[in-house]
Amino acid sequence: MVVKIKDIKVGKRVRKDIGDLSNLKKSIKKHGILHPVLLTGDNELIAGYRRLTAARELGLEEVEAKIVDPRDNIEFLEMEMEENMIRKDFSQDELLDGMKKKKSLVSPNIFQRIWNFIKRIFGIR
Repeated sequence: MVVKIKDIKVGKRVRKDIGDLSNLKKSIKKHGILHPVLLTGDNELIAGYRRLTAARELGLEEVEAKIVDPRDNIEFLEMEMEENMIRKDFSQDELLDGMKKKKSLVSPNIFQRIWNFIKRIFGIR
C-alpha cells in the first residue's frame, strides 16, 4: 500500500540516533525503498523511521507501507525493536564474495562474455 509521507504520524521512538543517512539515501535514489515501512491502521509509524526520514529528506511524497494492527502497546514496542534487532549482517567472507560477483558482472572476462553472447543467441537464462 502506498501512503503519503505527510499522513504518517511519528510518535516517541526507541531509536534516538538515526546515524548517517547518506548511504541509505543513495540506495533509495537508485533502487527505491526496498522494504516498506510498518504502520498501524491509523498511519502511526511502528518501524522504518530511518527509511521514512531518508525518503522525506529526498523530497519523496509517498512510501510503500505495510499496515498491521498490534494487539497492544507491548506488541507495538516489540515490533519496533525486533525489526532492528532480529537480523544478521553479512559476514566478511559473504561481503567479499558479493563484491567479487558484482565485479564479474560489471567487468566479465572474455569467457564470460562469450558465454553471455551464446546465451543471448539461444535465449538461455
